[in-house]
Amino acid sequence: MSIEHFNRCVDDHSDGVYRFILKNIKDEEKARDIVQDAFEKLWHKLETVAPEKIKSYLFSTAYHTMIDVIRKDKRMIGMEIIHDEMYSHSAQYTDLNEVLHEAVDKLPEIQRSVLLLRDYEGYSYNEIAVITGLNQSQVKVYIYRARESMKKYIGKMEMLI
Repeated sequence: MSIEHFNRCVDDHSDGVYRFILKNIKDEEKARDIVQDAFEKLWHKLETVAPEKIKSYLFSTAYHTMIDVIRKDKRMIGMEIIHDEMYSHSAQYTDLNEVLHEAVDKLPEIQRSVLLLRDYEGYSYNEIAVITGLNQSQVKVYIYRARESMKKYIGKMEMLI
């Protein structure tokens, strides 16, 4: 791969990788660092990554780096006590987008990641399996559970109107 092709990859894929990571960790600085790390790893493996696999390689690398950062942060901060109120929604809202973002934020990290890859980025189950290192049936289960959790969180549509 040439330097021009690498620069074109940065132009083509950096925004999508950044959006995906930012949606998961909600920290712009960490998201930028993770995306930069993914492109640095691509740079070091320039000769070994096939051109048709670059997008998948970037998302996969960024995803695994994000998981490492999340685990590192958890060790530093410690686990918080989880209350049932965190996973239910009872107030009335008029902004459906806000409610959806809150519901996605409440999901466990793996469910949030696979759901965002599927519904937000448009990846197939097989592509998500490659990116996350899960098998295809695990991906389907996590997506199903994430959608069920979101339905439970959002509740009845009358609450949203």
